[in-house]
Amino acid sequence: MGNRDGGGIRGVPPPSRETGEVPRVLVVDDEPKIVDVVRDYLTAAGFAVSVAMDGPTALERARAQPPDLVVLDLGLPGLDGLDVARALQAAEPPVPIIMLTARSDEVDRVLGLELGADDYLVKPFSPRELVARVRAVLRRSARAGDGRERFAVGDVTVDTARRRVAVGERPVELTSTEFELVAHLAREPGRVFTRAQLLDVIHGVVTEGYERAIDAHVKNIRRKLEDDPHRPRLLLTVHGVGYRFAEA
Repeated sequence: MGNRDGGGIRGVPPPSRETGEVPRVLVVDDEPKIVDVVRDYLTAAGFAVSVAMDGPTALERARAQPPDLVVLDLGLPGLDGLDVARALQAAEPPVPIIMLTARSDEVDRVLGLELGADDYLVKPFSPRELVARVRAVLRRSARAGDGRERFAVGDVTVDTARRRVAVGERPVELTSTEFELVAHLAREPGRVFTRAQLLDVIHGVVTEGYERAIDAHVKNIRRKLEDDPHRPRLLLTVHGVGYRFAEA
């Protein structure tokens, strides 16, 4: 289990984001063949890759050298992948996570997204698709300095330069994926976006079978943004279509 201690994972400092630094990816899986293939593809794509075969080792690696992103299998020995995800999400800022799950692990997949994971892939998966998703998640995490847009919808303020959202005076801590969704919806309050359109915002490509991930992200956003997540007043469902941000 993770806890906050000096802005990291039990003392882990946040990863460096210096310009030009090679992004560090930690791959966590107990299947050697998967680890080898993922490491080879990510290394060939220009990432610095470290690996772990179980949960405790993963957190040790994260303490020794904080990663910019973690590729995390949920079915791990020693420490459950969901517990590893909780520890990673306790860092400041939270460490981006792409989950790997078995096809039958839908419950764990939804729980992982609700914990703040940015994306997931179902085994078996294409290594090239994983590389593309790693790049997409890191691009979203690196946009902090892009643009100087700040806007408000009612009592919700979105600052894209600092990647901050606040409801009134209350700051709301969001993952990079959650921030992208809130900013996209709030820029056009009242407009209805389909799940496929929102998936395109966070992935850059619509992939069949992944639209349920949007529902999980929305549930997590409501838990953080709304006074009563079960009766949302800000992020509204348009049944049979998708979601919209409430007009002021």
